[in-house]
This record gives sequence, C-alpha cells and structure tokens, in this order.
Amino acid sequence: QVQLVESGGGLVHAGGSLRLSCAASGSITSINAMGWYRQAPGKQRELVAAITSGFSINYADSVKGRITISRDNAKNTVYLQMNSLKPEDTAVYYCNALIRPRGRVTPIDYWGQGTQVTVSS
Repeated sequence: QVQLVESGGGLVHAGGSLRLSCAASGSITSINAMGWYRQAPGKQRELVAAITSGFSINYADSVKGRITISRDNAKNTVYLQMNSLKPEDTAVYYCNALIRPRGRVTPIDYWGQGTQVTVSS
C-alpha cells in the first residue's frame, strides 16, 4: 500500500518560515511528478509548486521568489521551503505524487492527508 505522509505545518508570524516534508512509502516502482497544493477556507485547491523526476519545476505566480520545492529521489521525499510567509498563505497544504506502484503499468495519483499552515499578521 502506497501512502504519502506529510509533516512540518504549523503556526508562524508573517515574514516567518516553515519547511514541509512529504515522504512516499510502500511498494513503489517509480515516482514521476511530486508537488504541493493548498486549499484555503472557501477556496478551491490550487497548485503551489511541482517538480518532476528530472527536477523540472513549476511555481504558482503568487509564491515565486518566496517558496522553493525540492526532492530527494533516494528518500522518495519532496520538500517545500516557505520563506517570507504572508497571511494569505494560510491554508491546508497537500502533498501530491504520481506514483507507479509495484505490479502496475500505469501510475496513480496519490494525495497526502494535508497539513495546516497558519500565518498570523
């Protein structure tokens, strides 16, 4: 059984930093893209950042220059370093990964359980 486990959320003052981690575990053949999405109350889930297995990266315009995504393929882990946080960054952050489990030809889209990030003004 494949699962994504997130950690690192919390409460921080505006201007502060947080680092989120997401580790994939289970019977995994390969992991394609990994990324982070967020959902604020009353809003749709949106992409924050994504990184491919070849380390191509895409950021939402609202976070460029403040947030950095990275991954460690040996650990099946993706990170989100968030600096200069703003109150509007407050949301539940979800890890996402396109994973090919052992025994399957096609990959499956997996989601983490979500971790709360709250930025106070």
